[in-house]
Amino acid sequence: MRGPALPPIMRGMARANPLIDRLGRRLACHQALHDAGRDPRNRLGWLPILRHWQAQRLESSFEHFLYDPQRRAAARFFVTDLYGDRDFSGRDASVAKVLPMMQRLLPTAVLGTVADGIELGALTHALDLRMAETLQRIAPTRKRLDAALYAKAYREVGHARLRGHQIDLITGVGIGLARAVKTPGVAILLRLSRGPARASGLGELQGFLERGFTAFSAMGDGRAFVADIDASERQVAERLFAGDPDPFR
Repeated sequence: MRGPALPPIMRGMARANPLIDRLGRRLACHQALHDAGRDPRNRLGWLPILRHWQAQRLESSFEHFLYDPQRRAAARFFVTDLYGDRDFSGRDASVAKVLPMMQRLLPTAVLGTVADGIELGALTHALDLRMAETLQRIAPTRKRLDAALYAKAYREVGHARLRGHQIDLITGVGIGLARAVKTPGVAILLRLSRGPARASGLGELQGFLERGFTAFSAMGDGRAFVADIDASERQVAERLFAGDPDPFR
């Protein structure tokens, strides 16, 4: 089965740059998944309830990071910009319009981090749609979500490999930002791209990169922080699939 077609502006660039090809396909997939006309699950009442509950759960799981002065900003970035209760489709859809400018101003490593972030958004939304659909089936009259109901829906949806890849992408964005902080010239490039990005309607994406860069700059060892998150989220997933009565401990 073929994926969504690339936006016209990206087809020529994709032939010359595999990263652009990957980025374009993720963007097309992202837009298709968020199109309520193509996928009516976007209108399910459980979807905003699920997203809000997951954001609160993540904030609770990251509580010890949020009390650490060195890691607080990075933890807040993960909660609000990577896996938060927000619709990132507007931020990500605008990327296709300004890829030529991004290629000129941003290093390949940073573009790779953007691609990971967009893929993470698409995969997370796809899994959330399945979760909302399952919740509608198993609890059609309920309006509140708790850990037991969430865990039941999580196991019914399954897709352990995709859940693992979701964590891979969270880790990938974190590692990409940790590398960017240590790469000479990236801070200057981000400052230089601020004006053109805002003028081109990429203010949200620019803010995403700047917030991530600033957050990771405040830490001495960003990789250790990302490794802690990776281990914690994999343990949660394992406990959820195993039917542990307290998966978020």
